[in-house]
Amino acid sequence: MYRKIVFPRALEYFLTIVEHGSFSRAAEVLHVSQPSLSQQIKQLEELLETRLLIRPGRTVRLTDAGEVYLGFAKRARAELEAGARAVNDVQDLSRGTLRLGWTPITDHLTYDLIDNFHHQYPGIILSTFEMSQEFLEQAVTDDTIDIGIAFTKPDANNKHVQEFETRIMFNESLFIAVGDKHPLAKFQRSRTKHDHSPVSMVLLNRDFALRQHIDEYCQKHSLNPQIAMETNSVSVILELVESGRLATILPKSIIDNRSNLHSIKLEIDLPQHAVSLIWHRNGYINPACAAFIELASNWHPLAHNGSTTPAGRTADKQISVLPASFLR
Repeated sequence: MYRKIVFPRALEYFLTIVEHGSFSRAAEVLHVSQPSLSQQIKQLEELLETRLLIRPGRTVRLTDAGEVYLGFAKRARAELEAGARAVNDVQDLSRGTLRLGWTPITDHLTYDLIDNFHHQYPGIILSTFEMSQEFLEQAVTDDTIDIGIAFTKPDANNKHVQEFETRIMFNESLFIAVGDKHPLAKFQRSRTKHDHSPVSMVLLNRDFALRQHIDEYCQKHSLNPQIAMETNSVSVILELVESGRLATILPKSIIDNRSNLHSIKLEIDLPQHAVSLIWHRNGYINPACAAFIELASNWHPLAHNGSTTPAGRTADKQISVLPASFLR
């Protein structure tokens, strides 16, 4: 049911009188007294400084000015009715907008979520913005995005952390990833110590939360990975690793959903991350945003729910364990 439109009383009375050709009949339809009806029309005519209606006998007819004004009044009511329908469409998610921010990692983790959201709400226009976690949190604070998908929960030391609502979607483990051509693609525990040459790696640059956490992990465990290349693009990393002899560190879900990538576990576990939704605690949550939060809260990437990947490959594969000496 559409909401009652907000329409000036005097205009509604004017249109009803014209429709029924009578003040008395219009008063019955509107459930008002004739003096009240007449007073509203008088005020409207005074405002416009012209007569709109004349009453020769019991009938009512329009003046020339009234004829002109009638068309505008009808269009005004039609526009307001359309506006009421549009408001209802937004409320029932037939239309609307959603501004979503994500990081170069969480976009790769949640493509399927975005597809599910579009399938359920095809009328919602979704605008996505890729940025580092620092800028993601700032964008939520500044209300330049409605919601963000962060690779880790906001830092407790962040000056804006109290302004965020945070909801963990799932926990994501990090693994070393190599392509089919890499010597470690068929790594076996039986390798001898002298085979443990350093692994050349391509990683995100230090502007990104994933790289910062990798660096903290390496420092904590006295590891010194051989970084051959840095980039700000996960897509570039994936292309290089899949087609060449560089390794990287990525969430396991991303690795498992690529047919020619292999997951390798480090003997000292790499950290887990809580992939989280964040939005402004005191901000306006529009219906599209509320629907996205609900859908995302009950969603998990393919590699987390035991499903098969689009290529039909099962998400769980046999995983080798790599000694930490490869990163020293």
